[in-house]
Amino acid sequence: MHTDFRSRAAEVLKIEAAAVAQLQQYLDGSFDLACQLILDSRGKTIVTGMGKSGHIGSKIAATLASTGSPAFFVHPGEASHGDLGMLTRDDVVIAISNSGETAEVLTIVPVIKRLGIKLIAMTGNPASTLAKLADAHLCVKVEQEACPLGLAPTASTTATLAMGDALAVSLLDARGFSADDFALSHPGGSLGRKLLLRLEDIMHRGEELPVVPSNATIKDALLEISKKGLGMTAITQPDGHLAGIFTDGDLRRLLDLRIDIHSSQIAEVMTRNCITANAQMLAAEALQIMQQKKINGLIIVDEHKVPVGAMNMHDLLRAGVM
Repeated sequence: MHTDFRSRAAEVLKIEAAAVAQLQQYLDGSFDLACQLILDSRGKTIVTGMGKSGHIGSKIAATLASTGSPAFFVHPGEASHGDLGMLTRDDVVIAISNSGETAEVLTIVPVIKRLGIKLIAMTGNPASTLAKLADAHLCVKVEQEACPLGLAPTASTTATLAMGDALAVSLLDARGFSADDFALSHPGGSLGRKLLLRLEDIMHRGEELPVVPSNATIKDALLEISKKGLGMTAITQPDGHLAGIFTDGDLRRLLDLRIDIHSSQIAEVMTRNCITANAQMLAAEALQIMQQKKINGLIIVDEHKVPVGAMNMHDLLRAGVM
């Protein structure tokens, strides 16, 4: 029997997209209350759920934690056998159950209530036991599952995940959570490098900094560029302030002019008012500037416009920023 894989996949995506789109009708006062309960909490947000709901809950907890709302996932089966000891009266619980009748989840609700912990339910049934017991209910009801048998959680888990993202991002915005805050919880890998790395961490300085005085000859500048290997050199005024820059690109343009590189001063052909950066600038921000201005390097200056470093695209590449 031949199966049209792409047609089936397209139907799945259509159903799941519709499920997510329909969630907007459930963004009511209960959603506002759920956000406020988490914001007002002095503890953590504990997410719980069984089966596929548990897997989605684990991801929601991770998203909350990485966007400024401390959270972790607790398996309801383990919770009823000792892990409820993790809960404190200052916490908030998000319980996920599509039916709202999951036995393992309902078993721990009385303990949650006894501790006076606020309960947020995410279910597909507003009339369910869990929904009625909750302080705030987030409805994630879907018209149909993408599974043709209507059995495997598909559209419902996608909708729940999307609602969790909506909750996390709304809280992120309310907390004024910034890129620097995000970086502190993602220090590893390329994400951390992009968010945390500053130019002072990768720039060439001291003897590695290509620099010549403005009265140097073009030949001297070319030798400095060749020696330092950054494809450019800074040119300074007698007082040490930056006067301009000369790059490999400037050299190519210079070839069309009849200039004696042995006697002409670099000040005659340098690029004045060049783009600069400061050492505290994020490497990711420098990358954006370089791409926007279509340049391959930057001179880093201090508050007095004195060159203190230099870097190019290769430095960003080696640092894993691009």
